[in-house]
Amino acid sequence: MDDTATRAQAARETCPFLTAKQAAFHLGLAYSTLKRLRQTGKGPTCRLHGRTWRYHIDDIETWSAARARGGDRG
Repeated sequence: MDDTATRAQAARETCPFLTAKQAAFHLGLAYSTLKRLRQTGKGPTCRLHGRTWRYHIDDIETWSAARARGGDRG
């Protein structure tokens, strides 16, 4: 298992909610890109816990999988 998968599994087992910075890192996006996606309603489902946006690891994976494309499209 690669490092990203290992860390994702550890997140599921301990705390399934990631901060926006952790979620952006997990997705390979800049924090500002994830923030813009959230503001426009195009990003993964997120929740406001206090004053901090949190992303559930399953929501991140579902959102990412929905954007999968075949290898012929680049």
